[in-house]
Amino acid sequence: MSETQSSFALRGRNPDVLTCIANLSNDEVFTPPEFANRMLDTLAEAWAADHGGANLWADKTVKFLDPFTKSGIFLREITNRLTKGLQNEIPDLGERVDHILAEQVFGIGITNLTSLLARRSVYCSKHANGKHSIARGFASEAGNIWFERTEHTWVDGTCTYCGASQQTFDRGETLETHAYAFIHTDDIKTRIAELFGGDMQFDVIIGNPPYQITGGGGGTNDSPIYDLFVRQAMKLEPRLLSMVIPSRWMAGGRGLGEFRAEFLSDRRVRTMVDYENAKDVFPTVGIGGGICYFLWDREHPGLCECVYHRNGAPIGPYPRALDEFDVFVRDKRSVDILHKIVAANERPFEELVSGDTPFGLATNFSDYEREVVPKDGQIILYANVGTTRVRGAMARKTINKNSHLIDVWKLFLPVAGSGRERERSGVDLVLGPPIVGEPGSVCTQTYLVSGPLDSKVEAQSVASYLRTRLARFLISIRKPAQHVFRGMYRWVPVQSWDRTWTDADLYKKYGITKDEQAFIESMIRPMGETDD
Repeated sequence: MSETQSSFALRGRNPDVLTCIANLSNDEVFTPPEFANRMLDTLAEAWAADHGGANLWADKTVKFLDPFTKSGIFLREITNRLTKGLQNEIPDLGERVDHILAEQVFGIGITNLTSLLARRSVYCSKHANGKHSIARGFASEAGNIWFERTEHTWVDGTCTYCGASQQTFDRGETLETHAYAFIHTDDIKTRIAELFGGDMQFDVIIGNPPYQITGGGGGTNDSPIYDLFVRQAMKLEPRLLSMVIPSRWMAGGRGLGEFRAEFLSDRRVRTMVDYENAKDVFPTVGIGGGICYFLWDREHPGLCECVYHRNGAPIGPYPRALDEFDVFVRDKRSVDILHKIVAANERPFEELVSGDTPFGLATNFSDYEREVVPKDGQIILYANVGTTRVRGAMARKTINKNSHLIDVWKLFLPVAGSGRERERSGVDLVLGPPIVGEPGSVCTQTYLVSGPLDSKVEAQSVASYLRTRLARFLISIRKPAQHVFRGMYRWVPVQSWDRTWTDADLYKKYGITKDEQAFIESMIRPMGETDD
């Protein structure tokens, strides 16, 4: 048996190291082999549908690119499939493997370490031209898996391409820059020509890009960058494009509004497979808001086949127009309920809700006396210490924002909604219980304010409404992660504030069927008096 034959034969018997490799970070998540193959199956089905049933893996002219390869799993599995599919076209195994690796399979490493790992996965050697490599035609160690250190372009302390913080990443040559080559260029087609040849046109681009970067936008928080990779890949105009990315873009995400609008309006997105719980895909990594992969088909625009996975079960596929709303409603059953609410054409509750930090007091504001009755010149303050709600007194003169809301009835709406219940049981609280705010009261950034309201009766009516499952359900479908901001109340309609609201009242008013009620109640748990 030849060296090439033995390498492929051993792959069938040895444990797959890529099934147990640990992630380097939550930013750069390794794709499990089983999930990578699920994406490749979707790719092959689309290719067959577009090419009269043709087998993608039996075409020796198709070129594949993973532009942000880490473990090399996509390139390895593509190589395995092509090796089987081209058996009749190129009978000699060594010749077949050489053709696949030299002419069909390409990658761009994201770090030096992952480029070596990817070459080891694909070529069975960290050097493509090494003596243990299954490829025989490469003159360079890199082969077709390129990596060179790339530098950020700093302007006023941030990178003009990815928004990285100079303070964080301008740190010398001994550490990785995390300046990913694929997105650090103004002309990706020219850059690809420089890397792989002037006439290079990729038919298929597939992979799992880095998700975020620390200090993006010059701040200290993590900022998403996966949208940059999606846009850049589309500029290369492959026939098919498939990526796995966080699902948070569907309804939120820092700085993702423009990307969301562009993506939802792009009719070339033909398949969307969405997982509410990211652990269904990446068991060891926590990714708030879930994970999804999509298939973009350059030649065949139309409706998108959407599948939503919840509690381990798929819902769909359903053909949908992604841009029906300004955010993507993940579950088709939610869409059917939402249509009934929107049809009533009522004023949105969003108009009664303040913006962030309603009185200009940060979450960690501490210049107040805890659990005391306000004295002259003081007002009541509602705040949180850790996860505990506290009430105290502070100086009125400190407030210089939204002072018109101090001496009226109002509600304080918790910003930090639940983010854990759905991960555990599939049933979510969504929103913490509101607090009725009496005249002469304010709050920290922990809350938003709903008001002004005319009386305590009105405030209590609104509070009863926000405790209903239907109201919290309508918030949940605009809520990509834990926090609840003003825009997430957009689909909650304003009611008359002269009664105690119940779900039975609301179900009757909007014609919510028994099946729809059961669905809502499977998603949203009741709110008890002790919930906080």
